[in-house]
Amino acid sequence: MPQIWMTYDELAALSGCSAAEARMQVMHLSLDRRKSRDGNTRVKLNLALMARFFETIREAEFDPNDAITALRETHRQMSGALVTGQEGLRRGVA
Repeated sequence: MPQIWMTYDELAALSGCSAAEARMQVMHLSLDRRKSRDGNTRVKLNLALMARFFETIREAEFDPNDAITALRETHRQMSGALVTGQEGLRRGVA
């Protein structure tokens, strides 16, 4: 079974409410919550919320070429950060 985890802000956008209302919804539904490494709390969606999430994706209009360009740009940025961070790890480099 796939898992989808969202921040309270993301869940609020999905549900069309505020982040505070999303928190109340999470408590009412007793959804699993975890603090992520980035410091944000994420909520595991139940089946009904996952269905709503998938429905919004199906209804969304997007250009695949724009999505590919965005992914390549993100990859470029992340690869640059890795290369920069690893330069000081080589032996003999002061």
